[in-house]
Amino acid sequence: MVLPFFCGALGATIIIGTCITVPSLKQTIIEKLVTVPSDSTFSEKNENNTTANLNTQLISLQGYSDTAVGVARKVQPSIVSITVEYAVNSIFSRNPQTATAKGSGIIISEDGYILTNNHVVTSTSSNSFYEIEEASKMTVKLFNDDTEYEAKIIGTDSQTDLAVIKIEKDGLTAAELGNSDSVQVGEFVMAIGSPLGLENSVTAGIVSAVNREVSDEDGNKYVAIQTDAAINAGNSGGALVNSKGQVVGVNTLKLSGTGVEGVGFSIPINATKDVYEQLIEYSKVKRPYIGITGLDLTEAQVRDYNLPTLGIYIRSIDEFSAAEKAGLKVGDIIIKADDTKVTKTEELNEIKNKKKIGDTLKLVINRNGTEKEISVTLQEQP
Repeated sequence: MVLPFFCGALGATIIIGTCITVPSLKQTIIEKLVTVPSDSTFSEKNENNTTANLNTQLISLQGYSDTAVGVARKVQPSIVSITVEYAVNSIFSRNPQTATAKGSGIIISEDGYILTNNHVVTSTSSNSFYEIEEASKMTVKLFNDDTEYEAKIIGTDSQTDLAVIKIEKDGLTAAELGNSDSVQVGEFVMAIGSPLGLENSVTAGIVSAVNREVSDEDGNKYVAIQTDAAINAGNSGGALVNSKGQVVGVNTLKLSGTGVEGVGFSIPINATKDVYEQLIEYSKVKRPYIGITGLDLTEAQVRDYNLPTLGIYIRSIDEFSAAEKAGLKVGDIIIKADDTKVTKTEELNEIKNKKKIGDTLKLVINRNGTEKEISVTLQEQP
């Protein structure tokens, strides 16, 4: 009984082994083992997968490869390499030295407007030994074009780490912008830029998380898309794109250090649109402004200083500001904004930033133990 079984198994192995060596038969077997759904509704069915409706079919490596190749071909002509030259004054040299920094950018119009990061085109780096001045020269290289086009800064915004620059050239290939609000965890994404000066490099991965709150070295906070697609120095300002070749994010930050791998962040493209439109129109972002300096009270402070309540303690008020005109006073404690309880300045700013200049912000304050409602007409931030 045992001998016939082994003979049968050996015969099957020989037959399959022989088939694999024949190209046409090998392809037939692989196609049966690795399938690609041909149903046109497949992508629609899997848009909102549930535990009971997961795609467990194997996907063709050829299909994955073709997607990556197609995305790269579509998006690369819309990504540029940026080189910035700075003058560096050092105590070790009488004459200013020249430093060079590199980054990436995304073409957003056919007539030469390019979106990038603020930290790519500006620098505030300095210490007791050296000081970096403003950029003295900025050049842009296009895809498959060795010409260096001189660029000028149109506008920058340090709060969002975004900037717009421009080159004098028409007929450029503007990137197609996607909807970053629809990005899903696990979705295919590709990062395109010039890491370490290696122009037009592409790396692929997935969306690791959405709505991830992160902070940069300057303390600016972002709500970002997290990805494991490799992002390195020089990728900043480049594009994070989806499987349709649509830009869903601007690559901005990465975590680095021993034991850290594959943790990068992109600014969602939807969050950039109002910013870059204002930078193009006004060379800055116009933001609503109250005109106070606040302190977020802790329970210990309320107890130790015998204060009436938790909230945002007004430490100072700017002259001629919206706060001064509305009648706010030093020592007032803001406890509500537009009927929403607030205990932190960050919460107040989140409500305020959803409004426009000239809008009214309704505040409830506690002044010496008595609650009072004050309406503030928001001004433009100086």
